[in-house]
Amino acid sequence: MKSPICDLLGIEFPLIAFTHCRDVVVEVSKAGGMGVLGAAGYDAETLEIELNWIDEHINGMPYGVDLIAPTSMAATDDDTRETMLARVPEDHRDYAINILASHGIDAGDVYEKQGIRTSSGFLTENKAANIIDVAFSHPIKLIANALGVPPRYMLEMGKERGVATAALVGAKEHAVKQVEAGVDILVVAGTEAGGHCGEVSTMVLVPEVCQAVEGSNVAVLAAGGIVQGRQMAACMAMGAHGVWTGSMWLTTAEAETSPVVKEKYVQATSRQTVRSKYRTGKYSRQLRSDWTDAWESEEAPEPLPMPLMSLVSEPALGRVTKLAEGGHSGAKQLATFFVGQGVGLMNDIQDTRTVVREFMEDYLEATERLASVMEE
Repeated sequence: MKSPICDLLGIEFPLIAFTHCRDVVVEVSKAGGMGVLGAAGYDAETLEIELNWIDEHINGMPYGVDLIAPTSMAATDDDTRETMLARVPEDHRDYAINILASHGIDAGDVYEKQGIRTSSGFLTENKAANIIDVAFSHPIKLIANALGVPPRYMLEMGKERGVATAALVGAKEHAVKQVEAGVDILVVAGTEAGGHCGEVSTMVLVPEVCQAVEGSNVAVLAAGGIVQGRQMAACMAMGAHGVWTGSMWLTTAEAETSPVVKEKYVQATSRQTVRSKYRTGKYSRQLRSDWTDAWESEEAPEPLPMPLMSLVSEPALGRVTKLAEGGHSGAKQLATFFVGQGVGLMNDIQDTRTVVREFMEDYLEATERLASVMEE
């Protein structure tokens, strides 16, 4: 395809797949798009292992890495395990324990011997530098920052190594700041997106940003609720050069998503998601469940800033997922994970190659429909 994204990244089709599963990264890249590994949750050592595996299986096809190095976060390089955990109020832990207990889950020990592994994906300055070094030691073609302006170190390394740098934005003013900072690609994510998201819809945000950065030579990827090729065609008609997708890969056969959550996704409608600060400390969209409902009630304590909120939610939800997979009915009611409003269109569990092929076919059919209208 004739797209600046294809030229910049060396891919055949401008479909970018954000995923935490290395198998999906490989399969999407082999199918003509680009897989991007989400590095949240990895430290330098474990990320090295994952990228080595990808290098061995991807047959030289291009791939990328996505980091979370937020501009503002309630943690510094000086924080230790003890200082981080000490900043989490007992009220929040007690509230989470009571939610689990009300669903028949013995959770008195869920926070015992707790580390800060759950927040390792949210990188402070020095930790970000270590992860960035690992990423650039591999033949990546793209590196992205999911929250805020990428660290200057990352931007400079990208220019030196010929690796495209990308940043996710949810507002026009943020897009302008990213262009001024020197990014190569804007991932323009509407509120329909799973995970961290803003308030403006994809249909409005994409053309707004495209107009704002026109003439900058920065490529634009549309994101937010996109799970079908026809949506990609619509976004490209509005000025985008391709799409960044995430939720649609969660129901692939290769995805490491819990089987319980996969089944919930397949059964869910587009209205069964919630945008909340109660998972990470910043607004993120996830599947609605008894867990999310409990935190949205008037009795819930105020959400903590990132990454402290994760120190409350992740241990508890880790227990929930494990029990749900074992058949615990109360845990199944609580089980949830990040997903966008496009979940209502995610009705099957298929292998990644099939998902890519059907996405491409749907895109072509959409462009043909548009062309036929113009001919008439």
